[in-house]
Amino acid sequence: MTAAEISRIAGVTRATVSNWRRRHDDFPAPSAGTESSPLYDLPAVQAWLRGRGHTSAASPAEELRTALRLLGPGSGVAARLFPLVAAASRRTPEELAELAALPDDRLLARAEKAAGELPATVPEAEPVHYGPDDAGAVRALLGCVREAGAQAALDVLAERELDEGAAGGVYRTPEGLALLMARLLPAGASRVLDPACGSGTLLAAAARQGARELFGQDSLPVQGRRTAVRLLIAAPDAETAIRVGDSLRADAFPDVTVDAVLCNPPFADRDWGHDELAYDPRWAYGVPPRFESELAWVQHALAHLEPGGHAVMLLPPGVAFRSSGRRVRAELIRGGALRAVVSLPARAAYPLHVGLQIWVLQRPEPGGADRATVLFVDGEGEQRDGAAGTPSATGTATAGAGSRAGSRSRRPGPSASASASAPTSSASAATVDWEALSERVLRQWAAFTTAPGTYAGEPGVARAVPVVDLLDDVVDVTPARHVRATAADIDPAALARRVHDLHERLAEQVAALTSASAPGGWQPSGDSPREWRTATVSDLARGGALTVLRAAPPGTRGSKDSAAPAVDRPVLTAEDVSTGNPPSGGAVDLHADAAQPVAAGDVLVRAVASSGSQAAMTRVADDRDAGALLGQHVHLLRPDPARLDPWFLAGFLGADDNIASASTGSTLVHVAPGRLRVPLLPLEEQRRYGAAFRRVYELRAAVRRTADLAADTAATLTTGLTAGALLPPDTPGSPDTPGTPDSRSA
Repeated sequence: MTAAEISRIAGVTRATVSNWRRRHDDFPAPSAGTESSPLYDLPAVQAWLRGRGHTSAASPAEELRTALRLLGPGSGVAARLFPLVAAASRRTPEELAELAALPDDRLLARAEKAAGELPATVPEAEPVHYGPDDAGAVRALLGCVREAGAQAALDVLAERELDEGAAGGVYRTPEGLALLMARLLPAGASRVLDPACGSGTLLAAAARQGARELFGQDSLPVQGRRTAVRLLIAAPDAETAIRVGDSLRADAFPDVTVDAVLCNPPFADRDWGHDELAYDPRWAYGVPPRFESELAWVQHALAHLEPGGHAVMLLPPGVAFRSSGRRVRAELIRGGALRAVVSLPARAAYPLHVGLQIWVLQRPEPGGADRATVLFVDGEGEQRDGAAGTPSATGTATAGAGSRAGSRSRRPGPSASASASAPTSSASAATVDWEALSERVLRQWAAFTTAPGTYAGEPGVARAVPVVDLLDDVVDVTPARHVRATAADIDPAALARRVHDLHERLAEQVAALTSASAPGGWQPSGDSPREWRTATVSDLARGGALTVLRAAPPGTRGSKDSAAPAVDRPVLTAEDVSTGNPPSGGAVDLHADAAQPVAAGDVLVRAVASSGSQAAMTRVADDRDAGALLGQHVHLLRPDPARLDPWFLAGFLGADDNIASASTGSTLVHVAPGRLRVPLLPLEEQRRYGAAFRRVYELRAAVRRTADLAADTAATLTTGLTAGALLPPDTPGSPDTPGTPDSRSA
């Protein structure tokens, strides 16, 4: 390992590592590298650090990454460790600690025996052998499972394998989206297939909804192993069958029919097998065009369904309107296979710049009732309307924006490859309140399926459109085209009252912004910036000045019945940290083993963020947050108020350069809280800085609230004027002002 990696795991600067090398004769000598770029033995460095009382500041996942990286490319150790994750997930933290403390030979022998217990459901599962060089990686894996959970360890191994295999363009899908897709399936769907299973999150979500037989296929062996191990952890009682191969060209389950299909297939795949599959019997609704691979996946899913079975698929918006797919879309509608299309807000899942869609399909039953309508739901409105936490222009109430499993490849390619190393939630779906969006969608779907003939819809949110109206020259099934509110849906008097309320709230918020942005009191520190001694959060924690509490990420080992915890308190999410909103999350944002109550005065730090984001990374919990449960991707620091001022701590911890120096990653950065640095100042001076940082935070929050209200007010006024529900005000120069010619008489 390099000196930079030593500084990372120790939570110190590179200069400190250089000082250790010069001042301590017992510091480990370089084992490789050059004089200018020495490399050190990881176990030796860790032993030296432990001997001097330095606990690692790196996260367990980062330590596992380091151990894998030290073995070099091509070692294949990540693939050999997959079965050990499943075995380790069944051990208690105490048992894992005892295993990790064993000498190398006994540790590796026990690891081989445990890994050999893996059932044959894992693709290409073969007896594994761990060599002496693997001991460090095995210990790091056990530590990661013990501290961060089996799913975190599984993701790191898959990340390593995908990187070595150059499997670019592979992304994860938010867990909230996977759960929404699984909940769109009818109750009692027991046999579920995902023909492009990726990391297995869609199948895991189906298991949470009661599915007991799970079938999956993926073109990448690493993803097949990942799915199999994940299901062994998340659904140990389910029967699983995971296969490796290209589902369209080499279907591993040609004779299997299931109750339901969940799938998030590759997008824009030009090499999906158009020519060789031209006469395939699966194309019951027409041969998919060469550039419409998604319609091949749709028909593949329908071919695997029992009559009456449902398929829920995540698709790009172009599938809904591209002219090349018009004929297949028309046949899907005419045959009664397309039941609903739901639009999602942009940034709900990769690719982040596109608002994806959920298609709900059903295989027609012989002699079944004709399906005269298709449901369209505008999920994009959840983000638009929810930004200010107010009803939409049509009077529809929506929830405010907040924060987060399957996975999928977006690159053109021959296969159904899937998910990867990119973390979810925080980056890809941080602006989506999955609980509110799911409630919006599921409410409409339940009403539609219960009584499709009398379903009235909800203006601006959902409509059931007659099949005959859809079968025009374009056969466009984009929800926004069919759901948007019409003038007949708007009550002019109600809209005028809403505009009045918005103006009053906006005026109040502008006054608050003016107060928060008032100048005064900001003075230069002198001819040059102040300099001060600093300490890391790890140093402060060792000295008892604060406690670092971290919510476990998804996948922390728990009981098999604890996958969907019931919570009677709100969950504080990473998005709440940035927006300053009260806790807005629910059970989907909280892992069963990560229930950490928040107390007023706690300092909250986002664990993951987008590079270059201007969102606040820290804030101090207040009385509104007290008692809430800590969500995923949030670190909690609990300072001793007699030694540290909370806002002083939050202000310095959230500084851009501090976050950058304590983070890893490029597009997405992972913050290691132990490496963040804080000036050592007297408590009285801390409080002065704390008051200033609180003022800055309130300014940022006031700007955001004002911008949201202004945008909502402008959109509502535009809607009212263009729909004929509002008249222009009588202002000087308007046509109705006395003394001005009335244009209506012209």
